[in-house]
Amino acid sequence: MKKVVIGMSGGVDSSVAAIMLQKMGYEVIGLFMRNWDSYADGELIDAPTTEQGICPQEIDYNDAKAVCDKLGIPLHRKDFIKEYWDYVFTYFLDELKKGRTPNPDIMCNKYIKFDMFVKEAKKLGADYIATGHYARLENGNLLKAIDENKDQSYFLSQVNREQFKNVLFPLGNIKKQEVRKIALEYGLITVNKKDSTGICFIGERNFTNFLKNYLPNQPGDIVNIDTNEVIGKHIGLMNYTIGQRRGLDIGGFPDRMFVVGKNLSKNILYICIGEDNDYLVTDSCIVDTINWLSDVKPSKCMAKFRYRQKDNPVELEYLDNNEILVKYKQGVKRVTPGQACVFYDGDVCLGSGIIKEVRKNNEKLWYL
Repeated sequence: MKKVVIGMSGGVDSSVAAIMLQKMGYEVIGLFMRNWDSYADGELIDAPTTEQGICPQEIDYNDAKAVCDKLGIPLHRKDFIKEYWDYVFTYFLDELKKGRTPNPDIMCNKYIKFDMFVKEAKKLGADYIATGHYARLENGNLLKAIDENKDQSYFLSQVNREQFKNVLFPLGNIKKQEVRKIALEYGLITVNKKDSTGICFIGERNFTNFLKNYLPNQPGDIVNIDTNEVIGKHIGLMNYTIGQRRGLDIGGFPDRMFVVGKNLSKNILYICIGEDNDYLVTDSCIVDTINWLSDVKPSKCMAKFRYRQKDNPVELEYLDNNEILVKYKQGVKRVTPGQACVFYDGDVCLGSGIIKEVRKNNEKLWYL
């Protein structure tokens, strides 16, 4: 009997993934990762608690333990707090300082879940590791999940190809409603638990209140990019992302407004008015931090610039310094520096890069 160590998060997905592994005949061992601590930087920072005064992370552990006990699975617990701080949270803060919008969950998969976790799993004698991700692995390739609404290949695109060896994704071939159905059949405590949303270490907390503990707010002007008119004040550039519509706190305009740029040296936040404003659209970007998951390095393929975004046809021009110029002549809205550009050939995830700069008409945009 082969031994599988599965990452148990305390959610319904990993709970059902464990059930499916048991049905497949594996010996299953649970491993709960503790990646964040309000004391991680040496002092208590905006510690989230429930009304009962319990940290949500402890609730997740207790739920994972209840599921494992019900299924007869041993559960181990491992702290990766320092590693998470060093490889994920520090990266997150550094990117925000540059005016970019990072995706820490992608880096968590790369450095924690498929590196540190794997090493710990091997200490437990694992032949395989498994997670509750919605994705598939076939013939050494990473594929989108059957459930397109839950597909998480986007978040796995920066994982080193070698790190997917001996990895199992039990949920890749089923849909979310089936997961809930299985959890109900087994009477799991996690059956109706909400899916986690947002950045993992922030959770349900207010993003702005959390962030100001680490990066001081520097208020400045909000400028209408079409008229160059100052129309309001922002609370700190790191609190905004390209394409953002909510939270601008500006009234008096008949149409929606969107963030389209930042000037770090002048501390200006640029906005445009209207969903169809041309400032929202770009036609190319440069990506770096390239990670290939396939031997195929195409000149044309499909790409996502955000999670849940539709696939966009792109052309790739390979530059020096392991950078790629990604062209999308049809134009795409809200392409954002710091986010991942993930390449696809049908369901196959070819790899990804991190958006370094955004361009239009062969020129870097002055307002980004």
